[in-house]
Amino acid sequence: MKADCNVLLQMSLCKLMMRSVLKSLRASTLCRLDHTPSRGVASIIDGKKIAEDIKMEIKAEIDQLTSGGQRQPHLSVVLVGDDPASAVYVRNKINACKRVGINSEAIVKPSATSETELLDTISALNENPGVDGILVQLPVPEHMNERVICNAIHPSKDVDGFHVVNVGRFVQDMDCLMPCTPLGVQQLIIRSGVETFGKNAVVCGRSKNVGMPIAMLLHADGEGDTNAFDATTTLCHRYTPPEQLRRFVQTADIVVTAAGVVNLITADMVKPGCCVIDVGINRIVGPNGKPQIVGDVDFEVRQVAGHITPVPGGVGPMTVAMLMKNTLRAYKKEVNEF
Repeated sequence: MKADCNVLLQMSLCKLMMRSVLKSLRASTLCRLDHTPSRGVASIIDGKKIAEDIKMEIKAEIDQLTSGGQRQPHLSVVLVGDDPASAVYVRNKINACKRVGINSEAIVKPSATSETELLDTISALNENPGVDGILVQLPVPEHMNERVICNAIHPSKDVDGFHVVNVGRFVQDMDCLMPCTPLGVQQLIIRSGVETFGKNAVVCGRSKNVGMPIAMLLHADGEGDTNAFDATTTLCHRYTPPEQLRRFVQTADIVVTAAGVVNLITADMVKPGCCVIDVGINRIVGPNGKPQIVGDVDFEVRQVAGHITPVPGGVGPMTVAMLMKNTLRAYKKEVNEF
């Protein structure tokens, strides 16, 4: 019995060491950038370039599929109302579809559209076998229930990853259509060769569509379907006292911010060599009096960090690229348990 226990212990230790080795190999194999910091300045994680690489990979796969006689994937994007920012996001998604070979349509409805009318539109798209992915651009008008709308999309066509079935499968570390922004953050970390196994990670922001799923990906078991990161993860939010936030960040090897707070993270808070992923999008008036988009992180953090994403040009392009990836997965019916 004692000998058997010793054998099992040795096997467990070997398994743990092998997982660490495989994680390192995966990161180094997928590395696309020069990640050696120069003179203490962080390597910039170029989200535009990585997103372009992913889109070209998707295009190559679609070209191969369609050359064999299969139809192109199809994405339907529904926009309710005339919010200018939402219109820009929809246009960017439609343009990305053209780049990679995905057929797409933008279904634009007036703000006065009733929830029942929108649900009828979604139902028709669910029933259409020629539609692979459905996305309702958020936010929806105030008279609609966002959760009802997201759950009306069939899970197999839910390319935003917001349906409760996809959320539940994701939390259980099962194969699913994952939310696009967390999926983009995951790819930035992997393709930048950042080691996560056993590291300390801090996520600032607990939104259901971004902060929470990013924290799940960071801490979950790498042996599961979601290919998670095995990091020890702390989730901070608006009620985390500033002194506690500073203490958590100072111990972090990886910091991901998605709080919508300008200069939430400053250089004096960051551990040398830390990887900083800035998901925040904040519109401010710049020094020249013109509108400017900045993240949650003071970019002077690059003087201390090992890797950092810029805003804009970091996470944003990845969100659209991963929408294309999810649409391709839905088209191929890779998640077949629905």
